[in-house]
Amino acid sequence: MSETPMRARAVVDLAALRANVRALRARAPRAQLMAVVKADAYGHGAVPCARAARQAGAEWLGTATPQEALALRAAGDTGRLLCWLWTPGGPWREAVEADIDVSVSGLWALEEVTAAVRAAGRPARVQLKIDTGLGRNGCQPGDWEKLVAAARDAERAGLVKVTGVWSHFACADEPGHPSIRAQLGVFEDALSYAAREGLTPEVRHIANSPATLTLPETHYDLVRTGVAMYGISPSPEVGLPEDFGLRPVMTLTASLASVKRVPGGHGVSYGHLYVTPGETTLALVPVGYADGIPRAASGTGPVLVGGKWRTVAGRVAMDQFVVDLGGDTARVGDEAVLFGPGDRGEPTAEDWARATGTIAYEVVTRISARVPRVYTGEIPEDSTSHDTGE
Repeated sequence: MSETPMRARAVVDLAALRANVRALRARAPRAQLMAVVKADAYGHGAVPCARAARQAGAEWLGTATPQEALALRAAGDTGRLLCWLWTPGGPWREAVEADIDVSVSGLWALEEVTAAVRAAGRPARVQLKIDTGLGRNGCQPGDWEKLVAAARDAERAGLVKVTGVWSHFACADEPGHPSIRAQLGVFEDALSYAAREGLTPEVRHIANSPATLTLPETHYDLVRTGVAMYGISPSPEVGLPEDFGLRPVMTLTASLASVKRVPGGHGVSYGHLYVTPGETTLALVPVGYADGIPRAASGTGPVLVGGKWRTVAGRVAMDQFVVDLGGDTARVGDEAVLFGPGDRGEPTAEDWARATGTIAYEVVTRISARVPRVYTGEIPEDSTSHDTGE
């Protein structure tokens, strides 16, 4: 870890990430694992997290945008890689040339990728997505026959190889939700039709993090693990991270920028939403909503200072917020821990999610690039070990 003093830092434990990947692989021992590193690996840093996931045995990486996938290739990744969020005019040719599997949800996308193939002079690896009920991306079941037929014809013409058929759950984080069985039925029908029409995909996949953890019948050939890989449970209904051998990967800290005594009746931050009830000590934490701290944490966000939980006093500003230390004191430069694994009694990202009415996914993903990422537990790139077992 760097010893350079920092206003704030997000420490990312890559050893914990590798252990989480191994724990998730153990939940789906007959399936390959895709480490989802979209949105800069949920705010943790795509390139180092992708490398750590590969070291722990992840056969695939997954991104939302093609730009995210191309950045991984530029950083040296050469393994199987799927990206799925395409718009017309996207970098299809670049993705084909970079050996990236591209997701196709409609005829327009298949037409664009085959045009790119002709320009690139090499076939594309294509995965067909069926909308089984999430209602976002994916081919509607009523259009599935046309898309399968067009993909089959393109494959026979040597333009593409259909490497996958896949979908995404809407409510797998709510165990027992009736939509889970309904979606599986639509998925099975789509798989059966594709097989009858001569498609032989390498991987069939629908399981996200909650399905990987709780629905073994959904694992098929591949599971896609996103938030769970970073040690965050998909939902309280699914269970706690420790229930599955998972450990939160990110710890967010800041150095106190000011500590001062103030009298009772002193207003704090914009709007004076908080007024000190008596003489007290205020500490200034130098992070705010420009760093990804939710403004909704005003008056609710938990912070560990001096071994005790404090609560954001007043409004979160762009660059800073205040905590009331009451009868305690602190020194400028002391550490404030916003969230982490909870080992030292600090809040977790789950605690921040509850305090701000959101989900832990958003808490970690929104931490901005203004907060330096500091990596621990790295394995040298030239290491021959792919799974250290620590």
